[in-house]
Amino acid sequence: YQRRVHGGVDPSCLNFRGKAKVFHSQDDAVAGILCDEVQPGECVFVVYEGPKGGPGMQEMLYPTTYIKSKGLGKSCALVTDGRFSGGSSGLSIGHVSPEAAAKGAIGLVRDGDIIEIDIPSRRIQLVVSDQELAKRRKEEEAKGPDAWKPKRKRSVSPALQLYASVTTSASQGAVRDLSQLKR
Repeated sequence: YQRRVHGGVDPSCLNFRGKAKVFHSQDDAVAGILCDEVQPGECVFVVYEGPKGGPGMQEMLYPTTYIKSKGLGKSCALVTDGRFSGGSSGLSIGHVSPEAAAKGAIGLVRDGDIIEIDIPSRRIQLVVSDQELAKRRKEEEAKGPDAWKPKRKRSVSPALQLYASVTTSASQGAVRDLSQLKR
């Protein structure tokens, strides 16, 4: 007998299917949740909050708290390339790698896409055809220097700009790797 524990996720939420609602920052996600832009059955995506995209990894306690306070804790999910602390609850998936700023598929999710989450099987599925994902990737790459960048205005200090240029993926610890410096 092996008991599987799934943190702060209500057993009724272990399997989820819903439409994506995408935000390019934690601040935008919070505003969207508080202004009732997020509806029951939606999967909130907070992208470009990973090590390179943030830069750094903002803690996503506010969005999960506001989802719960709006009565959406059992009817919405949250997926991010940012991070969570031990205080988050509900269907919250973080540290998605590769992150949006590193050309990860999370950066190709669009509002209305169908998302399936199966926690016991450890599976997240973006229900979009491979052809559509290839089209989106090509469209993103066509943006040139603006490709794989968030649609937001945020002042980033020189220290965090340097960190973003040399950090590794969250799956590798989000630590500095100086071999990434362009010489």
